[in-house]
Amino acid sequence: MIDISPSVMQFLLAFVVAAPLLGALAALLPAPPGLKGKSPEQAVLRHGVTVTGVVLAAAVALALGFDQDTPARFQATTDISWIQALNVRIHLGIDGISLPLLLMTALLFFLCALYSYFKLPEGPSPKAFVALLLVLESGTLATFAVLDLLLFFLAFEMVLIPMYFLIARWGGAQRQAAAWKFILYTLLGSVVMLLGLLLIGVNSGTFDMVALASDNGRGLTHTTQLLAVLAIGTGLAVKTPMWPLHSWLPDAHTAAPTVGSVLLAGVLLKMGTYGFVRILLPVTPDGMATFAPYLGAFAAVGIVYGSLACLWLARKGNKGDLKRLIAYSSVGHMGFVLLGIASMTPTGVNGALFANIAHGLITGLLFFLVGALKDRYGTADLDTLAGATGAALYGRAPRLGAFLAFAAVASLGLPGLAGFWGEMLALFGAFEPARGLARPAFLTYMAFGAFGTLLTAAYLLTVVRRVCMGDPNAQPDPAPGAASGPALELADIRHYEFAAWTPLVALTVLAGLWPAVLLGLTDPAVQKLLAGGNA
Repeated sequence: MIDISPSVMQFLLAFVVAAPLLGALAALLPAPPGLKGKSPEQAVLRHGVTVTGVVLAAAVALALGFDQDTPARFQATTDISWIQALNVRIHLGIDGISLPLLLMTALLFFLCALYSYFKLPEGPSPKAFVALLLVLESGTLATFAVLDLLLFFLAFEMVLIPMYFLIARWGGAQRQAAAWKFILYTLLGSVVMLLGLLLIGVNSGTFDMVALASDNGRGLTHTTQLLAVLAIGTGLAVKTPMWPLHSWLPDAHTAAPTVGSVLLAGVLLKMGTYGFVRILLPVTPDGMATFAPYLGAFAAVGIVYGSLACLWLARKGNKGDLKRLIAYSSVGHMGFVLLGIASMTPTGVNGALFANIAHGLITGLLFFLVGALKDRYGTADLDTLAGATGAALYGRAPRLGAFLAFAAVASLGLPGLAGFWGEMLALFGAFEPARGLARPAFLTYMAFGAFGTLLTAAYLLTVVRRVCMGDPNAQPDPAPGAASGPALELADIRHYEFAAWTPLVALTVLAGLWPAVLLGLTDPAVQKLLAGGNA
């Protein structure tokens, strides 16, 4: 920890939230003549890297100044009256729950901007691309920093339009249909969520999330809590996504450009689960206790369903798209997050928060790798990549094959890597759920989750075998429109790819070998949250 004054901490948090939005406005302006470089396009892409880099630096400074001795206390807080008639305030702050998500978000956006500087997806104006990327960053960072229910809703909605256009304008095949499906699902879920947020605010007399958490639902009747959990939980479950509200996700990931898929999996899905932890667990504990067994059941089914879907896509002859396969794997991995939350125990919720971070790092890396694979082969179709001999990455591009194998074993939960701890703690939470919850039901969910880990290992190892192994001197079956011939020249990892992927690998190893770095932040905050702010 570095001793930084409270006023500087306040400024840093406000800067982290607002700077990307100001950067988005600046991206639309003409570049000064001295900064254009080789072209205006290069200037605006460099602007995106600069803004996201500065935001990441500010987020790191915020983390260095964070008092790790009191991670349960909100720090760097700003509390200003905004709409007096509705008692809405501009209330910002971070604790041990939101700080890791804030850092991961800033990191992933910087890596995506850096990757896009060298590999911009085909589409319209680069200015629009950079501006949308920065608006998206501002909305996601604000979601993890605001402490007012209505501000949370505004930040939650702020990300929808930028992501819609990133998919619709810079995506691949079927991008329009996928973008419309994404926006319709999430908007409908958000309308229902807004009703639940208003129900809490009107009945409690405040939208302040800190005051509501401290009250711990005592000012809300049981019926009000049930209705609020049902409404807010539905909106959050769509964004998570929870089975069976997940069907927009595979289409969106398949059609999105590489950086869009990275951000969708690494950041946007975390907004839904964060809402469960930040709002529903402390504000409506009785309502959550009533719905927790159902949430656990949906989570358990999602774990097995997502894994079975991936296993089917990985089988030879099923024409499985690798991006679609990883999208379905997210349904399974986020099922572990929801199962940990449903247990309503410190162990389970800490596991959910750890799994959130692990999924963002590992799945973000997987989407980067599949995007690179698609650029080289012209397709992400697993049957086409495998062909008769396999894509043979170990022989043709050994470093790319090694990165893919690392990401796969990290995703299947290999001990010593980040993916292991979150899923294990979520299962431990289901083994001993909170008092009042039906333990036999949660033991059943735990068994489903354990079976899901076996299925996860099966499909990921199948993917590694089919893509990485084979004869490097043979040519796989070409995709329509892809390059073909007697020999295939395949570039190994390029310098900008190495720069964008290595931090994710390093953090995956660090979190796996030293989980106390993350759990030391989240556990005190979770203990206080589940105790109603009295711990």
